[in-house]
Formats: sequence, C-alpha cells, structure tokens
Amino acid sequence: MANRKKVIVTGFEPFGEHAVNSSWVAVQELDRLGLGKAVDLHVCEVPVEYQAVQDLLPSLWEEHQPQLVVHVGVSGLATTVTLEQCGHNKGYKRLDNCSFCPASQCCMESGPDCIHSVVDMETVCKRVNDSDLGVTLSVSKDAGRYLCDYTYYTSLYLGQGHSAFIHVPPLGKPYSSEDLGRALQAAVLEMLKFLELDHKHEHCNHEHQHQHDH
Repeated sequence: MANRKKVIVTGFEPFGEHAVNSSWVAVQELDRLGLGKAVDLHVCEVPVEYQAVQDLLPSLWEEHQPQLVVHVGVSGLATTVTLEQCGHNKGYKRLDNCSFCPASQCCMESGPDCIHSVVDMETVCKRVNDSDLGVTLSVSKDAGRYLCDYTYYTSLYLGQGHSAFIHVPPLGKPYSSEDLGRALQAAVLEMLKFLELDHKHEHCNHEHQHQHDH
C-alpha cells in the first residue's frame, strides 16, 4: 500500500535508578500489537545521551519522512500515562549517561523557548479516557528538562510540530507492559485521527479561501 502512514515510536535505554526502562518495554509491546494495516510502524531505542539524540533524530526524520514521531519516556513521578503538549529549549543542566550536558544548556541556540505539538493532547486524552481502556491518561506541559524534554523539543523543531511525547510510569506502578502497550496503541491511533481531521479542515479552509479569491 503506497499510501500507508509512516509512524516512528521511540523508547529510551535504562538510566539512573531505572535498570529496566518501561518506555522501551512499552514501545516493544506496541510494536507487537501494531497500529493496523494502514500504518507502517517503525520503533527504535534512544540512548540517554544529548549528543546521540542530536545525531539520531535528524536521520530518523529525513530517512523515513514520517507523518508522526512519538517519543516515549519513563517518569518515576508519573502514575498515569501522560501526554506532553510541548517541548522546552532551555534548562538542560542534568548530566546524561555519559556524564555530559550541553554547554549552552539548551537544544537549539536560536530556537524558540517552547514548541507545541500540532496534536491537541487534551482531545487525544479525552478520547482515550472515554474509551474505557482501563489505563488513565493525563496531559502535561512540562516534560522535565532532561533527555525526554530535550528529545521532544528537538523532534518538534525538526518535524514542524508533528511529534508527540508520552511519559509512562515505571512497570507495575500501576500498569503492566501489556497495559502500557495498549495505552500507546490507543493514543497514537487517536493522534493520527486528529492529524487526519486537522488536515481535512485545513484543506477545506484552503478551498473555501480559494473560492473567495475569485
């Protein structure tokens, strides 16, 4: 199928107290479940290193030309599956797995302070929560100024906002890997629906605009 949507979903390797990173476990579970025949899903594990993110992300966007890139990370503070609305450019002081942090403490020297996803996370959250999935989703506007936030901002910058970030709790607190995989599947499918509707609206507005021009 030539018109299959391409979606990339990433998780992170272990770091700090997270000897097993539930984000990568959840992404592997999603890979097993898939996103249906109309979606070409590509998954990869991201190192918890600023430099590796800078090297990896441009190649992911250029090589695959995805409709959407969804990054998944673990948060020890999270008790829900949390959809992040925006990524931040500044405030990266925490050392990564290589004991490195950017000298400028920011992602893109000349980038805006904050970039929002084109996906309205409140809409996605409500739709998934209304579907009785058995996993609770919530929305946040602060991805934490570590590799999660850094990756999200970089991806939003490269993909003109066609990116999303999902924080998952550690395994068993309270959700199993299967629960997290199902939650990712439901959230990503809703994001794709949102983008499709949004694109149709834009197209309609454009046509409408066009008629007024004559």
